[in-house]
Amino acid sequence: MQSPPITVRELERADLPLLNRWRNDPGQIANLGAGFRFVSLEAESRWFDGYQGARANNVRLAVCAPDGAMIGVVYLLDIHWVHREAEFAIWIAEPAWRGRSCGAQATRLAIAHAFDDLNLQRLRLAVLPHNEAALRLYRRVGFRQEGLSRKAAYKQGQWHDVVQMGLLRDEYVPEAA
Repeated sequence: MQSPPITVRELERADLPLLNRWRNDPGQIANLGAGFRFVSLEAESRWFDGYQGARANNVRLAVCAPDGAMIGVVYLLDIHWVHREAEFAIWIAEPAWRGRSCGAQATRLAIAHAFDDLNLQRLRLAVLPHNEAALRLYRRVGFRQEGLSRKAAYKQGQWHDVVQMGLLRDEYVPEAA
């Protein structure tokens, strides 16, 4: 199902209660690389303060539905200005918006920002092998598998491999997202 156009904007302090609700839902975290842990709203606020102090090397964007409601996040993290690279991450957290091309739209917007506005040369990401929807999207826009970190993520009492992927500016296929 195709969704209406989504937008991205910088994450704001007012977004923290919703982000905190998502982070405290174990089902939400199942396909993400990080393990589940409970996060208080106070800890979330301190995390946001840390982001504000590190904005020069991190871009944290809210993914918004046409009505402006936040439905997920997309990040460019640990930007290295000499090597011109960053870590890419995306999370469409609102279940009603999954499978409607929102992740593809947000991915396109964030990658265009990375390459066209920030003049980055390379993006990297890590994804769990069972997250097939994410793997399909990443491959469609040009990410290539660069490696496999064996038993690198501990989730729900089990160790999981993590697929390492990378995308160079000249490999990006915007129309395929």
